[in-house]
Amino acid sequence: MSMSAAQPKQPPKHVVVIGAGAIGAVTAVELLRLGHRVTIVDPEEPGGEHGASYGNSGWMSPSLVVPLSQPGLWPKVPRYLLNPAGPLTIRWRHLPRLVPWLVRFLWAGHTAARVERTALAIKPLVADCHLRHDALAGEAGVADLFLRGGQLQVYRRRLDFEAEAFSWHLRRLTGCTWTEIDEAELRRREPSLDPRYTFGVVLGGYVCVKPGAYVAALVRLAERRGAVLRQARALGFRAGGDRATAVMADTGDIPCDEVIIAAGVRSKALAVAAGDCVSLVAERGYHVELVGIEPMPRNRVLLMDHRMTNTPSRYGLRVTGHVEIADVDTPADWRHAEVLRKFTLGAYRFNRKPTETRSWMGERPSTPDGLPIIGRARKLGNVIHAFGHGHIGVAASPSTARAVVDLVEGRVPAFDLSPYSAQRFRLFGAMPCSSVATRADEAFAQLR
Repeated sequence: MSMSAAQPKQPPKHVVVIGAGAIGAVTAVELLRLGHRVTIVDPEEPGGEHGASYGNSGWMSPSLVVPLSQPGLWPKVPRYLLNPAGPLTIRWRHLPRLVPWLVRFLWAGHTAARVERTALAIKPLVADCHLRHDALAGEAGVADLFLRGGQLQVYRRRLDFEAEAFSWHLRRLTGCTWTEIDEAELRRREPSLDPRYTFGVVLGGYVCVKPGAYVAALVRLAERRGAVLRQARALGFRAGGDRATAVMADTGDIPCDEVIIAAGVRSKALAVAAGDCVSLVAERGYHVELVGIEPMPRNRVLLMDHRMTNTPSRYGLRVTGHVEIADVDTPADWRHAEVLRKFTLGAYRFNRKPTETRSWMGERPSTPDGLPIIGRARKLGNVIHAFGHGHIGVAASPSTARAVVDLVEGRVPAFDLSPYSAQRFRLFGAMPCSSVATRADEAFAQLR
């Protein structure tokens, strides 16, 4: 399912990919496939615990089209501020700085029609993501990191499933299918599940049980094919006219023909340096890995009464969930990990409790409308944005890479990129982005 190996119509370019996460890694592989020269810039080891990809739930499915912001969210905001360990929390001390993003976030889900448009825009990013990742994992020699049994989504009652009719409407709207199962079939598929769960839904897709290891393998694949991995932190750009001539890094300048910004939550400052003020926050996620439990669940299970996923593998049971909106680099609140651990232990009938528990927190790069930022920068025409994927970064990396490579090659991308434009944030009136944009204009003028 990878892109064609045809030679580029234009001479090969030197492309600097900023970021060695899922987006950067897959983009590098696809650029090399077409004969371009690639330098990957990242200050950390690929696939390490610092990256959002490391803690991703690993779900690859066309069903990933439901954005977080939906109608009826406004009245729930006080609860999010007051419950410090709930499934969705907001650090209230950071509220003044987060208000612009939160206003946009609530507005994005203000009407059903608006959310439907968002779901339809997410669709091309994830429509065949499991098949594309299957092929990439084979190339990278890590096909064993993928499970192909789909996902079991469980509810206490059928009424709880019916209460989420709008989310299922969005999946149907985008062409997703699923199978509903009753209590007897649920028990047959997952006998250790607590009896309080009486209804389930089976969704198709694949699961990566170690996304960090997968991303590291993709970067190694890129290196084997000629990419240079440079351990450095990108700081900005040298500009000549309306183009970047080099990426400024803490280890020195890196000359470039094209630049891809795929630095996750740290992409915002680079986007500003390229002329775009974007709305991006750290949407922090937590996970725990429970080692030594028996019996191990048979399926990847999404417990809908607490919005957490349980993924079984030879490494243990990985439990992911909780969304915490806070400033970048804020210390973790490990109460979230403890809630995940306790809730999961109560959701099954385990004969043996975990012998080891490992906890993690990472920062997803999230936009308020749930859509990533993909496309050329406003002032530096050879800088391409490819970040802000929130919960779907790993899943959407092949389609994002395909679009980015099309731009590098001078082709019309396979799907419309206008919904992902950075310019959409300039159209939301009276948001305090203008001061940041002014500083970006000043910085850009100095670089010239």
